[in-house]
Amino acid sequence: MTVEDIKNYCRNKHKATEEFPFGDVPICYKLNGKIFAQLYPYEHDYKITLKCTAEDGQFYRMAFPEKVFRGYHCPPVQQPYWNTVLLTDFPEDELLNMIDLAYDTVFKKFSKKVQQEIEKDL
Repeated sequence: MTVEDIKNYCRNKHKATEEFPFGDVPICYKLNGKIFAQLYPYEHDYKITLKCTAEDGQFYRMAFPEKVFRGYHCPPVQQPYWNTVLLTDFPEDELLNMIDLAYDTVFKKFSKKVQQEIEKDL
């Protein structure tokens, strides 16, 4: 997938925003102020870090041991809840599933009231 494809997919998630809180890189995608994806778009460092549950994170690290690892930028206590994916030659369908999972993981952390507010315009 190209950088633009990934950016468009993340931007098109319901009520997602694209932000640059750390400078040009990473490009962060947030739902209601919470990051679900961090894209590193450079050819020499083409990767994305995605929010996940500890169980899903472990599954993807076992399924793709050469391409998926714990969120490299996170403190050790947060690492099980973030996966960094090396995007070169990574299966597109799996990447889209992982982005969906990241968005859903963040969504489910909100209270029912906030979830209803987010869903209001669906």
